[in-house]
Amino acid sequence: MNIALIAHDRKKEALIQFVSAYTPIFEKHFLYATGTTGKKIIEATGLPVHRFQSGPLGGDQQIGAMIANNEMDLVIFFRDPLTAQPHEPDVSALLRLCDVYDIPLASNMGTAEVLLHGLERGDFGWRTLDES
Repeated sequence: MNIALIAHDRKKEALIQFVSAYTPIFEKHFLYATGTTGKKIIEATGLPVHRFQSGPLGGDQQIGAMIANNEMDLVIFFRDPLTAQPHEPDVSALLRLCDVYDIPLASNMGTAEVLLHGLERGDFGWRTLDES
């Protein structure tokens, strides 16, 4: 499965801790991340991560393009709801695409944990079904 990992600045450390705690699950999948988040995950875990631009420089849109092309299976985006983001329209567009294309999205650690346990159990088999 292709998993996107994104975090606003004040949530990066929480995402790194989360990925570190669940490395045995994440290492079975293809990981994608926005720039700085991806760099920090690689440094902390040693996991291979395809890095896009940072969010404000288009990374959110690059992940959005993968969603629109049915190339992303899960998005974990630890958002900071208490800090205004200069690229909020990009964030909103990414969340909208997850809804349009039925891509599971976790915006906090609690939801991410539930989705990751479901992924490990095999509950995401519907993502691999041929829709023809």
